[in-house]
Amino acid sequence: MKLADHDPRRLDVAAFAARGDAMQGMWPLSALGRLAEGVPAEADDLPRRDVAWQAQGELRPVKGGEPEVWLRLTASADVPQECQRCLAPVAVPVAVDRWLRFVRDEDLAAQLDADSEDDVLSLPRWLDLQELVEDELLLSLPLVPRHERCPQPLPMASGAGEAAEIEPEAEARANPFAALAALKGRSRSS
Repeated sequence: MKLADHDPRRLDVAAFAARGDAMQGMWPLSALGRLAEGVPAEADDLPRRDVAWQAQGELRPVKGGEPEVWLRLTASADVPQECQRCLAPVAVPVAVDRWLRFVRDEDLAAQLDADSEDDVLSLPRWLDLQELVEDELLLSLPLVPRHERCPQPLPMASGAGEAAEIEPEAEARANPFAALAALKGRSRSS
C-alpha cells in the first residue's frame, strides 16, 4: 500500500485500485452538511468535531476473469447529538470499516448486492469520497442517541405539574390492568 496524492472529492476508483494506492485525512464535521445538520446548538462543550478517514484501493484477481475493484473505507468521528433521555448534548462515537466492491454498471451492482454479503456499488467515473464517508457515517448513527449515564437525574412530571425524581414506590403501585381485571370479574359475577 502506498500513500498517494489523489483528490478525495473526485477519485478515479479504478486507477486508485489498480495502483493499490491509499490516502487518509481529516475533515471538519461542518464540511459534511447532512451529518452536521443534527448537531445541537448547545454542543460547544463536546469534544473536537473532526472526521478522520482512510481509503485503500485494491484489485483482487479472479480466476478466468477481470480483476475486481475494491475499496476499503474507514472513518470515525464523535458526532454531537441530542440525548433522547435527558435532551442534553451527547457525543456519539461512530466508526466505519467497510470493504466496497465496484462493478461496471447499476444492474450488475443490484444483482450482486442482492446475492452477496459484500457491499457492491456501480463504478462511477469519479467518486466523491467525502460524500461516501458521510453516507456511511449517517448509516452508523444510532436510531436513539443517548448518554450511557445521563449527567443529570432524569425528571418526571408529578401530579402537581412540577419536575420530580422517579420514586421507587411508583413501581410498587397497583397494576392498572389488574384492577381492570378485578372489575371485569365483578361484573361477570353480578
